[in-house]
Amino acid sequence: MVREEYTATTPGCNLQRPEPQYVYSIGIYGWRKRCLYLLVLLLIIILVVNLALTIWIMKVMWFSSTGMGYLEVQSEGLRLEGESEFLYPLYAKEVHSRKDSLLLLQSTDNVTLNARNEDGKVTGRLSVGPDMVLFDGQEFQINSVNQDGKHLFTATEDEIMIGTDKLRVTGPEGALCEHSIETPLIKGVKGVSNAKELRLESPTRSLSMDAPQGIHIKAPGGGIKALSRLDIILSSSNGVLTLDAETLRLPKLLQGTSGESDGSQGLYEICVCSDGKLYLAEAAKDSTCVTYSHDCQ
Repeated sequence: MVREEYTATTPGCNLQRPEPQYVYSIGIYGWRKRCLYLLVLLLIIILVVNLALTIWIMKVMWFSSTGMGYLEVQSEGLRLEGESEFLYPLYAKEVHSRKDSLLLLQSTDNVTLNARNEDGKVTGRLSVGPDMVLFDGQEFQINSVNQDGKHLFTATEDEIMIGTDKLRVTGPEGALCEHSIETPLIKGVKGVSNAKELRLESPTRSLSMDAPQGIHIKAPGGGIKALSRLDIILSSSNGVLTLDAETLRLPKLLQGTSGESDGSQGLYEICVCSDGKLYLAEAAKDSTCVTYSHDCQ
């Protein structure tokens, strides 16, 4: 027990000090002292548990001076080894894989890449979903990996340009074009055992081929067949239409009639009307086209 006594004396006086009238005890005793010790012990236990948990978390997460686990902090950026899962958006200027491995982006729903401007607005979006690949932007380009960076495919709001030397369509139904096509060459597959013939077909409309200088149709390994429900027109504005072949057949050409027969023995000549219509006339020593000309009416 600590006691403090308060007395008033005058220096140099030999008077006897009186007995103190008040005694004050300073300290914590009884249940308060036990509660204080218990609180201090509890704080020490919590501190030790927190320290142990911190050390355990650092060990489990592989914290080190260079990073955390497979994540390594370098001067040029972050390097991540192995597979990682991101629960929230990832913002990065550049993402690339190691030289000896591929870069794989995988998601249970879809993978979306966004490009934003300084105001945070999305200027371009590439979304790969389970059903389709969607791109939103002003222009979409696919370039070659060569140093020249040749444009292989370019798509804008106004046009689509394919810059490859050869475009091959391997689907069994071919290519479906709702509007016009401009190309210097169309040819079928060559040197393949199961290759099919090249067909230009318009099931519900007409088929028109125009060229500023000429149209060259060639089939070195087979024949050329032109089928139409109505008319087939071959025209040349400044030139001659030449049919060069060993045999020229017109099996359904109409035969003119004159009411007379001079015994041509099945020989006929081809006559042309003023409107370009062709018909057959029985051959004779002289031309009989005038005799059969009434068929042009």
